[in-house]
Amino acid sequence: MAEETNPYTYEKRSAWDLFSDNQVQLAYKFCEGYKDFLNEVKTEREAIHFIKRSADKKEKKIFLNKHAGAAIVVPGSKPLNEGIFLVISHVDSPRLDLKQVPLFEDKESKLALCETHYYGGIKKFHWVTIPLALHGIVVKNDGSHVTFRLGEDAHDPVFVVADLLPHLSHEIQDTKKMSEAIKGESLDIVVGNRPLKGDDKDKIKNAILAKLHEDYGMVEEDFVSADLELVPAYIPRDIGFDKSMVGAYGQDDRSCVYASLQAILETENTGYTAIALFVDKEEIGSEGSTSAQVVTFLRSILKQLEPGVDVDTVMLRSKVISADVDAAITPNYVDAFETKNASAIGQGVVLVKFTGHGGKYSANDAPAEYVGQIRRMLNDHHIPWQTGELGKVDNGGGGTVAKYFSRLGMTVIDMGPPVLSMHSPFEVTSKLDVYSAYLTYKTFLKGII
Repeated sequence: MAEETNPYTYEKRSAWDLFSDNQVQLAYKFCEGYKDFLNEVKTEREAIHFIKRSADKKEKKIFLNKHAGAAIVVPGSKPLNEGIFLVISHVDSPRLDLKQVPLFEDKESKLALCETHYYGGIKKFHWVTIPLALHGIVVKNDGSHVTFRLGEDAHDPVFVVADLLPHLSHEIQDTKKMSEAIKGESLDIVVGNRPLKGDDKDKIKNAILAKLHEDYGMVEEDFVSADLELVPAYIPRDIGFDKSMVGAYGQDDRSCVYASLQAILETENTGYTAIALFVDKEEIGSEGSTSAQVVTFLRSILKQLEPGVDVDTVMLRSKVISADVDAAITPNYVDAFETKNASAIGQGVVLVKFTGHGGKYSANDAPAEYVGQIRRMLNDHHIPWQTGELGKVDNGGGGTVAKYFSRLGMTVIDMGPPVLSMHSPFEVTSKLDVYSAYLTYKTFLKGII
């Protein structure tokens, strides 16, 4: 006889229990497209190009904010001053960026290298000795562009940050803190070893410059006007004997980008206007002209949709999901989490009422009324969900774009799938959690909470 559950207690339920076998198969199928997306999209520019192509194919209304921001809009039957339903995700991920004057020759090691500056919150030791691909653009002096996507094809060369062998690392690395063993200035990528023939001063560096000019028409000064990023040269893979998870680079926050993109592409005939907004620079505090803090982009969209509309009234009456991931309870490091209020893989989309750190500093804190509406929406539509909080009170914390939109008077909550090994070169998500996020955004964008 099955044990009866107490109807008055709250217990998180596994998505594997809530979903039918057919829904599990749909989630697996959904994540085949998701893996293709992760393989194609490894930078913010590539994300926006993918989003634009997808919107054009579905004949959706799209607005672009330069090279790294976009919004897809489904106009509703209600006037804008009744509010909009908005899902926001960010297209950037931690990585290594080339410096403006990156190329040099190391005389002792007989190698040509490029200097980098890491972007976002990383553990620097994660980025040594792994294959790296070079993505981005170079704008030459004549205004022409060179696009790089080098290291993804099996026949492409890759790049690497060299590390010290354990036999020699005791004094230099092993006795130091993990955060100090690898310095940011030491994250130089190896780009060549073959010298030019002759008596040139920098024969290896000059050989690389000659190769760049031969293949791409570049000169060294062209690096000054370039956005070149080093990303892991990994393909997305299924994780586990049961293939229940996805391992890939950049799932923070491209799991939410893909889920919200698919949701808005399938949204039709809404009452309230529905918008999926994609922003950049979240990983460095949402600074810059394509970030969440640049509200003029959203304001301009609203004014184009309905000239003369009172934008402040629209924002005060709008409901928003900040589509961002949460940290999943990590095996071997469970003590970092307060487990009653932490998320776990395979339990559904994560509802995060508040963010911030310590005493909720730099937080968005969703009001109980809005949390209640979201909770009811999830329960009514049988979408697996769980609550989440980023670590113990005085041991963790972090922010999302939610706080910037709540400052505009919008009602905002954070929701997305939990991620293992977040901010590493190879993050892990549950296929059911990613699918639950998609169902959440799709239901929300219909404006039926």
